Amino acid sequence: MKKIVGIVFLLLSITVSAQVDYYTKGGVAVDGYDVTEYFNKTPKKGVKEYSVNYDGTQFYFVNEKNKTKFEATPKSFIPQYGGYCAYAIGTKGDKVKINPETYEIRDGKLYLFYNSWGTNTLDLWHKEGAEALRINADKNWEKIKNKQ
Repeated sequence: MKKIVGIVFLLLSITVSAQVDYYTKGGVAVDGYDVTEYFNKTPKKGVKEYSVNYDGTQFYFVNEKNKTKFEATPKSFIPQYGGYCAYAIGTKGDKVKINPETYEIRDGKLYLFYNSWGTNTLDLWHKEGAEALRINADKNWEKIKNKQ
């Protein structure tokens, strides 16, 4: 019996540790913005009434249609790097908060950026070479995505 309990505990530990660390504010991903709306080029804040718990994280949507669209293919809408600033992940491997209205859709994927106090990292992302930074961010994310 002790062996079974130990195995169950080990499996639960592995499952919990493998969960991606999403950037959240108030327990909601992307500061409550509807991730499907970015692909319409109209970032909008979602509402609690239309929420989905995905991968242990709450996502809000502006309406039932967007919620259903997300539920059908969530990985199509999830922001890269857990919604942390793509530039910071690419340059230093740091998890940095974002401004939910500073974003880019690149190759069908959503990238979010920090934009405050005179620093717009989306501008830096383009100026310093977005594709090279993306490649570096992908590598960095693999190392840090499960760390809180």
